[in-house]
Amino acid sequence: MNMSKEMIVMADGPDDKKARKDLVLGALESGITAAVVRPDDKDFESLGNVKLLINNGGIISDNAIIVQLNTPEDQDRAMSLAGKYEIVILGASDWTVIPLENMIAKFRGTGTKVYACASDPEEAKLYLQTLERGVDGIAIVAETGNDIRRFSDLISSSMRIELTPVEVTGVRNIEMGDRVCVDTVSMMSPGEGMLIGSQASCLFLIQSESEDNGYVAARPFRVNAGAVHAYVMGPEGRTRYLSEYRSGDPIMLIDSEGNTRISSVGRCKIEKRPLILLEATDGKDSYSTILQNAETVKLSGPGGSVSVSKIKKGDKVFARLESGGRHFGMKIDETIREI
Repeated sequence: MNMSKEMIVMADGPDDKKARKDLVLGALESGITAAVVRPDDKDFESLGNVKLLINNGGIISDNAIIVQLNTPEDQDRAMSLAGKYEIVILGASDWTVIPLENMIAKFRGTGTKVYACASDPEEAKLYLQTLERGVDGIAIVAETGNDIRRFSDLISSSMRIELTPVEVTGVRNIEMGDRVCVDTVSMMSPGEGMLIGSQASCLFLIQSESEDNGYVAARPFRVNAGAVHAYVMGPEGRTRYLSEYRSGDPIMLIDSEGNTRISSVGRCKIEKRPLILLEATDGKDSYSTILQNAETVKLSGPGGSVSVSKIKKGDKVFARLESGGRHFGMKIDETIREI
């Protein structure tokens, strides 16, 4: 699983201030809210909610620094900065991926993040996958604001998650309860939704209301998510309770192939509704989630989506399985049983 990566734009390159302004605007329009600029570009703050990192001779505000990797001596200097800066940006050059591997290994656990400059999306993908963990961020080098949009797939992607088919072992009605509908600011496609469950070790892929059923119009921005106690997977792989979400909070969307993107909550609706308990197994352990008993509530599986009103024992649905436990939403290596 590739964790969420940070993106910034190197907007300090062009000598023409209008060109630098175009890069900052291109960043904002692409969803990037941080840019490296020159000292006399502080007025770019008026363009929008953007964090400007001032480059003053290679030393960047907010305790960051740019290092060009052209020689082995440059690599040694970069390595010596581990733990001394919050961010070390490895400048664009002809260096190969080997020095990058050395940087990632050296900086791991030091508190210093490693960013790599990239002028091409494929180059950026390589850096994000180096040594499996990848760099902590990408510093986009572009000539125009339009060039930044070529990185849109990387910008919108948070992580890729492995989904496992689990077998439904039972579905039964339970008491009325408080369930949460999560309305997002994004339109979702069939098969896309959120990871939700009663145990952090198994989160089911609950599909958005992106399909018409003849009685109710599709609401592709909505996931009828489940009971208030349930966990939902959020950005950076952290879980939260459904009851905690508020308007404006970031939330993770995922499709049936494990591709993810980040959206924001528009509103949450908590209402009393009839509920069902859905139980499933991976062949070793048993898991469950609690959902509203309504035909518009669907789970995604290998054969497509299936409504909770029609799901039956033996059906296969997608889930995200993991070992260990959670502490305030963060994964920890601890033996925990949630039943």
